[in-house]
Amino acid sequence: MAALTRSTHDAAGARTGPLAGYRVLDVSTILAGPLAAQVLGDYGADVIKIEHPDKPDGMRGHGLGKDGIPLWWKMISRNKRAMTLNLGTPDGQRVFRKLAATADVIVENFRPGTLERWGLSYDALSADNPGLVLLRVTGFGQHGPYSTRPAFGTLVESMSGFAHLTGQPDGPPTLPAFGLADTIAGIAGSSAVAMALLERERSSGRGQVIDLSLLLPMMTAVGPGVIYADQLGIDQHRTGNRSQNNSPRNLYRTKDNHWLAVSTSAQAIAERVMRLVGHPEVIDEPWFNSGRQRAEHADLLDAFVGEWIAARSRDDVTAAFAEAGAAVAPVYRPSELLEDSQVVDTEMITSVTDDDFGVMRMHNVLWGMSRTPGSIEHTGRAHGQDTDAILHELGMHTAEIERLRGTGTV
Repeated sequence: MAALTRSTHDAAGARTGPLAGYRVLDVSTILAGPLAAQVLGDYGADVIKIEHPDKPDGMRGHGLGKDGIPLWWKMISRNKRAMTLNLGTPDGQRVFRKLAATADVIVENFRPGTLERWGLSYDALSADNPGLVLLRVTGFGQHGPYSTRPAFGTLVESMSGFAHLTGQPDGPPTLPAFGLADTIAGIAGSSAVAMALLERERSSGRGQVIDLSLLLPMMTAVGPGVIYADQLGIDQHRTGNRSQNNSPRNLYRTKDNHWLAVSTSAQAIAERVMRLVGHPEVIDEPWFNSGRQRAEHADLLDAFVGEWIAARSRDDVTAAFAEAGAAVAPVYRPSELLEDSQVVDTEMITSVTDDDFGVMRMHNVLWGMSRTPGSIEHTGRAHGQDTDAILHELGMHTAEIERLRGTGTV
């Protein structure tokens, strides 16, 4: 497989890529908005990360650090230039309007009404720039009884049905240990922006407002529970590591104390697994021809698969499944991903030069493209590192920038 990224610059040194030439203003904070902007930057957009001069994005304080420097920030703000600007002041609003006039996209996740209170409504900004796309990210959407509630991914993971379905059948609902709702919404947001830009270029020539909640993408990821409730009057329930749709599907412990995941969503795979573990007789059972019916016999099938795996090492099980054409994968720690042959060979993790740490490894761009691949030009930058350069691009002289700095605007 070709590399997911390569250094992409034209003869003049400017970045290329499918979004080269587009400018994105990222005034969002933890986590969905910044991720959407990161994806756009990975594919060539000029992303300007705007933070309050005295109150940086809380993402700078999320996760672990090294030598007092946050590590997650290095990834979530890669390919973004960093500037400071206080949007709550008249000078800050004036500067932001000048910036917005040069931009294609703004990404924000303030509470509904905040931009309007600052005189930075979409109507005001688009009057100067009719092609502007505004991505507005909130927990529950711009309208409705919950629109002004504070919301984080945790609340959405709870409301969406995810927590209800996650965990052991006799245990409590379970939340993820990572930003699942925000991540799904961030990826969805980048897709929405691309759609809006495509429509602008191919049809109307105008921008538009994108109203993206964290809740709806998360509901979509959880699956068909809503339609089941509507049409059948039933709520799905927790099944642990099993599935209501197929079996065997579970985690199984190996002889050398590793865990492996087995899935048999396809009928042919289910048959291969049962032949491999020495129980081909169940394939002839009438109930075996349906994934849903196999799930009703999960105790039996899990016992057969679990006993076979428990007698073998992880490497032996993995090799046997590969030879049989059956589906298995290890439960990895992140450190094991760094060394996995498939991950390494396809460059899902890449090495990036960093000002503080020299070289660091991180997730690569999300997808490969044969002609216009994405690239990672630099890691997340220091608070306000590019403020002066960006303001100079707007035609401001040093004396004016220093005045703004003196008033706390930048």
